[in-house]
Amino acid sequence: MSELLFYVVIFLANIIQGITGFAGTILAMPFSIHLVGYGVAKPVLNVLGIIAGIYVVAGGYKNINRKQLKRVTLYMGIGIVAGVLLRRCLAGQQRIMYLALGIFVIAIGMRGLISFVKYAWENGFGIMDKSPRKIKGSVLEREDYIEKGTTPGALVLLLFAGVVHGIFVSGGPLIVTYLSNHTKSKEEFRRTVSAVWIVLNTLILVSDLMAGMYTLSTIRVQLLSVPFLFGGMFVGSILYKRMSQALFTVLTYVLLCIAGVSLLFK
Repeated sequence: MSELLFYVVIFLANIIQGITGFAGTILAMPFSIHLVGYGVAKPVLNVLGIIAGIYVVAGGYKNINRKQLKRVTLYMGIGIVAGVLLRRCLAGQQRIMYLALGIFVIAIGMRGLISFVKYAWENGFGIMDKSPRKIKGSVLEREDYIEKGTTPGALVLLLFAGVVHGIFVSGGPLIVTYLSNHTKSKEEFRRTVSAVWIVLNTLILVSDLMAGMYTLSTIRVQLLSVPFLFGGMFVGSILYKRMSQALFTVLTYVLLCIAGVSLLFK
């Protein structure tokens, strides 16, 4: 029954992954650890993250922001190496890391929601139905900010995201914080963040293989989980096409809050 529930979690989490391009792993990880254990959940969800990334990127690779992809993978790659080493040092003490990450993620999500609600209140909630080019955060309004480049604080955020991803395969919320301010539209954001997972999760896969985390039982679970991944991604892709930029923004920040709360109760 626990394994069956694990597959249900994968299906539901990847509906969200199909919509946003992130959050699938961080939403699934806390529940999955309870159901099948960290030793199975971590490597299985990592590979599913690679497959999900390929699924999203294959449908629109031309929309990837290659400049940001290179920057994110470079700094996060460095952080992942540090995270893998830290994970070995903190064996049995992951609870502290989950609490710290959960609080940080909730703060990010709440800040984004408050800013959006304030803007919607000032400009009318009808923006939820308008074109992406007519709301705050659209291509036209964000180009000047994007061209300014990356601050030292943002680079530190990327390094920390890599550390978190190396430990929990759950650096998504921190990447959202960065890429939501350095991509021009929900399409570019979704494709770019998915490309990031392909590169970085592959690094973690190599680390997991070297650490001997893949057993015959884990491989069996991995193979059985793939259809549930594709089912969730397919449903998510359909829902994604029906969303406005504003609704996409709200969903992103709400998911960050949910993910943060789930980490607190891990």
